Amino acid sequence: MHLSDLVARYDERLRTDDYADVDASANGLQVGTDEKSVERVAFAVDAVRETALAAADRDADLLVTHHGLSWGGIERVTERQYGRIAPLIENDVALYVSHLPLDGHPDLGNAAGIADLLDLAGVEGFGRVGPETIGVRGSADGLARDDVHRLLEAELDHGGTGVRRLDFGPETIEDVAVVTGAGADFLDEAVAAGVDTLVTGEPKGKTYHEAKEAGLNVFCGTHYGTETFGVRSLMALTAEWGPEVTFLDVATGL
Repeated sequence: MHLSDLVARYDERLRTDDYADVDASANGLQVGTDEKSVERVAFAVDAVRETALAAADRDADLLVTHHGLSWGGIERVTERQYGRIAPLIENDVALYVSHLPLDGHPDLGNAAGIADLLDLAGVEGFGRVGPETIGVRGSADGLARDDVHRLLEAELDHGGTGVRRLDFGPETIEDVAVVTGAGADFLDEAVAAGVDTLVTGEPKGKTYHEAKEAGLNVFCGTHYGTETFGVRSLMALTAEWGPEVTFLDVATGL
């Protein structure tokens, strides 16, 4: 398969162009030439030196990540930036990135993956960024708070650091909002929507008191741990299209 064909499929399925004005990430193909042939694709959460080298070691033609290299432009390719880009170019590994499009996608997204894990019903978009949503909300139908915690602890790739919880909402959970990664900023939107629980990746210093004052449960499963779902879903889809696929798990515990 030509890289241009694969990129076109990704862009169409993820609606990449629709996020051009709302996402700081330069989504889409960030490194590589369109006519490159792709037989093996590696997937990872982060485009960093470690994953670039691992992709090259796996003889991958393409690395697909959630967090890319370009956030509003690259002025100089030196130091850390050079260390991340050089292994890709030296080993002829292209890089495709999908940030917000892969956060809120209703089927392939990070938030959708957690909604499936919790078996939420009536799932709809949540977490508005401009005209788009980057999370979901749904009904938990009376899940016990402790059961939710145990499930997230068991299933999220949190690197052994565990899932933090703020028990300021009800013990029986009825309505859950999910915004992965740095989604704690959507706490006020969760309160306004009337949900009783927010599942996100990493907390901020203000999250404790905001959740306490709002009477909201918050589960924080680490930024990395809540954002493996999207690339894994995209990996499964890519395998259906023919290329060999592999996942590069570099859990940060953060």
